[in-house]
Amino acid sequence: MLLKTFGWSFAITVIGLVAAFFYGGWQAFGVVAILSVLEISLSFDNAVVNAGILKKMSAFWQKIFLTIGVIIAVFGMRLVFPVVIVAITASLNPIDAIDLSFNDPDRYKELVTDAHPAIAAFGGMFLLMIFLDFIFEDRDIQWLRWLERPLAKLGKVDMLSVCIALIVLLISAMTVATHAHQHGGGHVDKAETVLLSGIAGLITYLIVGGLSGYFEDKLEEEEEREQEAEEEAKKSGKKISAVALSGKAAFFMFLYLEVLDASFSFDGVIGAFAITNEIVLMALGLGIGAMYVRSLTVYLVRQGTLDDYVYLEHGAHYAIGALAVILLVTIQYEINEIITGLVGVVLIAWSFWSSVRRNKALEAEEGNSEVTAGV
Repeated sequence: MLLKTFGWSFAITVIGLVAAFFYGGWQAFGVVAILSVLEISLSFDNAVVNAGILKKMSAFWQKIFLTIGVIIAVFGMRLVFPVVIVAITASLNPIDAIDLSFNDPDRYKELVTDAHPAIAAFGGMFLLMIFLDFIFEDRDIQWLRWLERPLAKLGKVDMLSVCIALIVLLISAMTVATHAHQHGGGHVDKAETVLLSGIAGLITYLIVGGLSGYFEDKLEEEEEREQEAEEEAKKSGKKISAVALSGKAAFFMFLYLEVLDASFSFDGVIGAFAITNEIVLMALGLGIGAMYVRSLTVYLVRQGTLDDYVYLEHGAHYAIGALAVILLVTIQYEINEIITGLVGVVLIAWSFWSSVRRNKALEAEEGNSEVTAGV
């Protein structure tokens, strides 16, 4: 069962890591491995959400999502999108961007370095908004209660996450402007680039979030209509065509899942820029990670159970927050890509370990309750 579900992922992993080694040696091998783990970690909760929705859909719609959806997610968002970002920010034709990355890596690195402030500001704001909206939400399960409980109370203030994100962006832009003036004003326009790109990242997040919310509402409406129609049919003793209603609801589910997939893919791509600017390594790492997310979704659907490690979602979002801060810092200062990648991996590992401890504690409590009841 495990090999059947994850077989293609294992094969792609071996091919991708070998290709990375031949492309750039052990350092490239390490970067691709870290990117793969990062992509799986950041998209883990997405796989759980996908599984929860997919199990309600017919086999036909499941197949559509796991085929067409994977093509869009793996090849569209993980492989093409990073090239498009570099091409836009460096004012290049996408084909020229790919050609430069292979044939003139020095020139390509120079262009990407020049474009990095725009990429970092855009991505940093997008990821920061995801993190802020998560920690300001009041939730039943809390990982770091001493931090999450007071932040959840603060989250009741409307638009707080947007205000904080804009304050962080202003501080980043002012820091860049101050640094430019102190060093002769050679890059004064860099502050304007940071400000505009950061606002674009914020707007993109709000649009993606709005679309996700819209499709989620439509999905709930369709499910409510289907339930009402079934109840009326039972009362009247008539049969109703549940196929049309299910098909329409499934279509909205599919659209909703595609928006979710795109947004989570976007997280991974933006996070990858905090680790490396090389398109080849980015494509290999994110491609491997995306295959595991797909396999994990299938596994959860077929098993019929969702994951018990409740703190992993928290760990993934804290990793997103760390990447957001790192991206904004790298506008002005250089941070080693291995360190950047390990920060996210450590946070995910910590949340997994905390989840295991929680599960063991709950099992121990249940065991004690059974013993007490027996006595």
